[in-house]
Amino acid sequence: MKKTNYNVEEFIRVDHAGERGAVKIYEGQLLALNTIIKDDDLKKKIEEMKIHELEHSQFFENEIRKRNIKPTKFLPLWDLLGVGLGFTSTILGKKAAMLCTASVEKVIDKHYLDQINQLGSDEKELKKKITKFREDELHHKDIAYEEGATKKGFYSVMDKIIKTGSRIAINISEKI
Repeated sequence: MKKTNYNVEEFIRVDHAGERGAVKIYEGQLLALNTIIKDDDLKKKIEEMKIHELEHSQFFENEIRKRNIKPTKFLPLWDLLGVGLGFTSTILGKKAAMLCTASVEKVIDKHYLDQINQLGSDEKELKKKITKFREDELHHKDIAYEEGATKKGFYSVMDKIIKTGSRIAINISEKI
């Protein structure tokens, strides 16, 4: 068997954490939309995107179990931070909520592309799923920009913070 330079366990652990984190971000956004902010159109869009994230999360949940991989020890923290980020971004308004999605999806696009480029023929099914999930994430990013995400002014700072936080969470979740 060909020696690979990637670690499938790390891929699955970090993707599991990331997809679960995406679900938590949308749950936080929906919490704000169901309690404080009233925007039925935004709520519907977020609910639709959350359906994809639930599918992705469930796939990686199954892979974690099937392959006997330990999830990241930071999962409870990522859950809390995800809900907090979703809630806070939505409280700041529709542009901020959509920028949150766009910023996270931009990082995930590169992350998934890196994985796709590394996965070998021994992981065809995993590569196929990650490719499909990447397409879903790119679609979510497009929706976010169509719905008003912007990087102008204060939003450029928010974009950098969210992207940096996402990259840090990825690096930690791969290893711990």
